[in-house]
Amino acid sequence: MNVGFIGTGTMGSLLIEALIASGALSPSQISISNRTFAKAKALADRYFGMRAEYTNAGAAYGCDIIFLCVKPLEFKKAVDELKPIIRPNQIVVSITSPVLISHLEGELDCKIAKVIPSITNYVWSGASLCIYGQRIDEEDKQLLEDLLSHISEPLRIDESYTRIVSDLSSCGPAFISFLLEQFVDAAVEETGIGREEAQRVASAMLLGTGLLLTEGGLTPADIQARVAVPGGITAQALHLLRRETDGVFNQLIRTTHAKFNEDVVKVSTAFIGEEVNGQ
Repeated sequence: MNVGFIGTGTMGSLLIEALIASGALSPSQISISNRTFAKAKALADRYFGMRAEYTNAGAAYGCDIIFLCVKPLEFKKAVDELKPIIRPNQIVVSITSPVLISHLEGELDCKIAKVIPSITNYVWSGASLCIYGQRIDEEDKQLLEDLLSHISEPLRIDESYTRIVSDLSSCGPAFISFLLEQFVDAAVEETGIGREEAQRVASAMLLGTGLLLTEGGLTPADIQARVAVPGGITAQALHLLRRETDGVFNQLIRTTHAKFNEDVVKVSTAFIGEEVNGQ
């Protein structure tokens, strides 16, 4: 199997490096391109056998799967460059949430999928959210999910839930890391504990909590109930958190959805020359 990656920015390079490190792909199976060729060349130079191509068409030619890892407003240009060389048996995968399946199926005569990765895939953890177009069959889906299973848990979702599952899976690590950072900052400021020590303890706590929620089979409510003794220190602190964060995550979701809808309109305008609302 040969796999092409168009775009070697943060997420593109993360996927490439994780798939190689996990043994899912060898460098010789991978071709890459980037708007700045020197960036693609620098990545390819680190992995013997990987091919850096000057053009997107060159990176995609002859590949079984092509990952499009470019920004929303760069998609139309990338897709136009693929049109002359793409073949019906190839699978083109967008990793950009505002680019809809319909955008790509309307432009490319091939099998279309959308995968929303997560930074957690870098350590072979977390989910890969999989959305499929009408032309892709079960065998193709399994091929893609078998590849992704080396670095994640592939989960099939409906495209109408793209934004919210992206919030939870893809944006979630940034949100949780922000809260953990605030917790550590407060610990250092209020008590004088060393930042490195506080961060080490907090990070180990977060890892253990994640295992309780997955392998341990507990729910968030279960953990709170087991830790917070009625009338105790944790219970009093949880009461403060509930009061102070009431509605914060609703606002967060509204914010990400508003930006997503704005980007969908921009992408749709680029593809079809007129504005559309949502999905």
